[in-house]
Amino acid sequence: MNLEEKINADIKTAMLNKDRGTLESLRAIKSAILLEKTSKAGGELNEAAETAMLQRLIKQRREAAEIYKQQNRDDLYASETEQAAVIERYLPEQMSAEEIEKALREIIAQTGAASMKEMGKVMGVATKLFAGKADNKTVSETVKKLLS
Repeated sequence: MNLEEKINADIKTAMLNKDRGTLESLRAIKSAILLEKTSKAGGELNEAAETAMLQRLIKQRREAAEIYKQQNRDDLYASETEQAAVIERYLPEQMSAEEIEKALREIIAQTGAASMKEMGKVMGVATKLFAGKADNKTVSETVKKLLS
């Protein structure tokens, strides 16, 4: 079952359960899927494109939640964080900080990177390896820590 089929099935379940928060999140995912499919020539999304789209949606929700928190809009903050949590359920399991650091040490050894000047080499390999499994911001911060 691909992501679109899962989302459609979960939308039906959320409608039956009258779960407005989940339903709103699932409709946002479905909308993003339809936009991605219409913007592509083939009309189908591969797993990497789906994962990237979900990560983009989560990032948008977290940024909005942060703004709402700064403005003391707890109602909107709660809504955005709830939506981010619902969307996260459809991502592959995320790597822990220890797993990321261990894998980055191996990448640094493979690439021979020794300074911050060579961070691009490490990030290029890491981005492909961690696609959908780790947040690029976390990976970047860990690389900076290891190379400094």
